[in-house]
Amino acid sequence: MALQFEAFCAEGLAPGWSLLVQGHSDCEEDKFEINFLSEAGDIAFHIKPRFSSATMVGNAFQGGRWGQEDVSCTFPLVLGEPFEMEVSSDAQHFHVHAQEHKVLQFTHRHWPLAAITRVQVLSDHRLARVELARRA
Repeated sequence: MALQFEAFCAEGLAPGWSLLVQGHSDCEEDKFEINFLSEAGDIAFHIKPRFSSATMVGNAFQGGRWGQEDVSCTFPLVLGEPFEMEVSSDAQHFHVHAQEHKVLQFTHRHWPLAAITRVQVLSDHRLARVELARRA
């Protein structure tokens, strides 16, 4: 997968930030993921739409191991169609919306939240827009 977007925020990306990704799902493979990374290199939150099983999967990679997957069967994305995903955070959770539907709420597993300083979007899909913004 190709790195399409990467941003760093020394003050931390959780809580209070929102990531918006718009693109086009133009292949049949599951080649799209978003990773929120800690200063130590752990993946505090990994979100991956799985088109092959019509599921949205969230997880964390800490201490060299993946945790238990959170799987949502709410999957409003359609192969060959434009898509929009938004990931935001509050003090307890990451929230994932796709096509304006809430698809996943992932409890924070990485503390302190201020140590989550980087976000990456990896994709072989065509991305039209990626925007990272502090929420009001």
